[in-house]
Amino acid sequence: MNSNEMKMLIAIVRDADLDKVLKKLLSENFRVTRIASSGGFFRNGNATLMLGVTEKRVDEALHIIEENCAPSLDLAVKHATVFVLDVDRFEQF
Repeated sequence: MNSNEMKMLIAIVRDADLDKVLKKLLSENFRVTRIASSGGFFRNGNATLMLGVTEKRVDEALHIIEENCAPSLDLAVKHATVFVLDVDRFEQF
């Protein structure tokens, strides 16, 4: 596969939304690695999800993450933070 077609999504999701987001991503055949993390002012529990996806599926993954994060009444609390990175090289062994 041409590495120019690959993207790395790093999504920081609240623990409260993790199960729903993860279940939907897996049901749509995304391969996900979960890393426990914390951060923010109140050190709230978060999970960092890493997904290697083709460029064609980036919008689909972003939509799944957005749609499966519950809205917060606190406007300072974000639903998820997602970084989309270019992948220079991709290997699987």
